Amino acid sequence: CAFFTGKLNTGVDTIQHGVEGLMYLLTESSKLMISEIDFQDSIHVLGFSDELNKLLLQLYLDNRKEIRSILSELAPKLPSYHSLEWRLDVQLASRSLRQQIKPAVTIKLHLNQNEDQTAQVLQTDPSTLLHLIQQLEQALGEMKTNHCRRIARNMK
Repeated sequence: CAFFTGKLNTGVDTIQHGVEGLMYLLTESSKLMISEIDFQDSIHVLGFSDELNKLLLQLYLDNRKEIRSILSELAPKLPSYHSLEWRLDVQLASRSLRQQIKPAVTIKLHLNQNEDQTAQVLQTDPSTLLHLIQQLEQALGEMKTNHCRRIARNMK
């Protein structure tokens, strides 16, 4: 590090922040797989020379596939959906209350994770389940807005 600070005539913090900024630029651009034009537009606002912009573009194009593969290896392996079973239970009475209706929805969610199958059992009342369904439908509706479509298009 002393070699770089003496050779570049700058402080250690400046070099560290420069390297971190370059890493962030390359990882985020690779993660979103942005096009050449979008990458050039992104770095154009930084005010670098045309020669440096061309070098950064070439660095991005040469390394984006490798960066994506490294990022996919570092990403946590999340479980994926396999199947779902559900059951509606209704308690009609108990020893203390003769006429009581207490519904409950039991859901058994089968998941695939690292070639293994696991099952999670969840239980809720119908009103909470309806609220969850409404929230999910609202989120799906928001995905149809122009703003979300633009973001999703850039993520591809």
